[in-house]
Amino acid sequence: MNIKTDVIIIGAGISGLASAHFLKKRGLNPVIIEKSERPGGSIRTERIDGYLVEYGPNSTLDTSPILHELFADLDIESEMEYANDSSKNRYIMRDGKLNALPMGAGAFLGTSLFSWKAKLRLLREPFIKPADPNVEENLAQFVLRRLGKEFLDYAIDPFVAGVYAGLPEQLSVRSGFPKLYELEQKYGSLIKGTLKGAKERKQRAETSKQSAKLFSFRQGMETAISALQEEFSGNLHLSAEIKSFDRGEDGYRLAFSASGKIYSLEAENILLTIPVHAYQNLPGPFFVSLLPALENIYYPPVTMVFFGYKGNPADRPLDGFGYLIPRKENKQTLGTIWSSTIFSGRAPHGDTALTTFVGGSRQPENALLPEWQLIDLVKQDLKEIMGIREEPQVAVVQPWPKAIPQYKPGHQKIIDFIEEFENKNPGIFISGNFRGGISVGDCVKQASAMAEKIKISQQKKHESEVLERIN
Repeated sequence: MNIKTDVIIIGAGISGLASAHFLKKRGLNPVIIEKSERPGGSIRTERIDGYLVEYGPNSTLDTSPILHELFADLDIESEMEYANDSSKNRYIMRDGKLNALPMGAGAFLGTSLFSWKAKLRLLREPFIKPADPNVEENLAQFVLRRLGKEFLDYAIDPFVAGVYAGLPEQLSVRSGFPKLYELEQKYGSLIKGTLKGAKERKQRAETSKQSAKLFSFRQGMETAISALQEEFSGNLHLSAEIKSFDRGEDGYRLAFSASGKIYSLEAENILLTIPVHAYQNLPGPFFVSLLPALENIYYPPVTMVFFGYKGNPADRPLDGFGYLIPRKENKQTLGTIWSSTIFSGRAPHGDTALTTFVGGSRQPENALLPEWQLIDLVKQDLKEIMGIREEPQVAVVQPWPKAIPQYKPGHQKIIDFIEEFENKNPGIFISGNFRGGISVGDCVKQASAMAEKIKISQQKKHESEVLERIN
């Protein structure tokens, strides 16, 4: 079966599906192929005995109007649900106890999470000179220089574990936290930059990640995937195995098998949204030159462990988002989300849903333990931290052997190499959460930008062809 189209998209995670939507909106016809039997990548929602289980991302931040554009187009904007006010508290463990992360000046002065020495250290921050822009720092170096060791240990370290499942020493400020890097380089200070940058974000109709609202959907994050799958039901091929890939006179040719059939696709443009480790499985020599660079992007293993309990089994009120654990506390988990506090319908009325994450760059060996050991490990931490002694009614374990790409120092050189590859191969576009941000919101924003880039590229190519014919 031969199909000629405008864009072939390889990968049907949120990046691939959202890109397809924005391409279609710009008048192009995309065809999507996915090796798995279901779309969505790590985004997967399931209801088990009345508990709503998120196997991957639990939520994302409302940082851009592009998200609302997508959800309005899909007619699911009304299904969005913002986090409950009761989940505003974020807890950090220190000396075995959970301390609320201070959200204002008064709370910061009164918190026991940081010593007075650390609080006074902040007064120096506006007067510390920016780093040399030609010298790349890791996040730990950046924070030690500007904020001090306590903030590294009890704010940044647990934050990085919660977002990247990573280590501050292994993440680039410039690539992994570009807003922090820009604040220092542009304003000379994080505090000054936060205040002045708020005006610029307002002009762009964007919201900072620090103040953006957290949201999901009433029936979970897979709501968006299901709507996108329905939109492209005729042009989405699942359980697809790519057999060949080569360049033709008018673009690119790709053959794949799916549902017992062999398909041949031709298109001027190819958009790849697969994780970096999937490139080695692409047939032929076309992408071989990319492999050495892509192999430098590390994905640590992370395992999600979901417990559903009758009532509230903890010896404390679940009055927040959950908690994160600094490395210095020597626990076996990274942190726990109090899922049933954040959004409605995550557990039967009056019951409790908890989602715990294990492993990451901090303790990769823990993520690879057998299921029964992971359950026991999480039970032990929940007992010591929250006083939970009851057995869960529901227990779900989801390992992700290659979970979240780490933006290590030198990451920008990899991105530069990818851009050079794209320039040498017009019509090839490379996307995914290893480029432009790891969150669902980041992927959607990048999908919109990539669709515009492909549209402009195609217009220029066609204009050039018309001029050649005229001449």
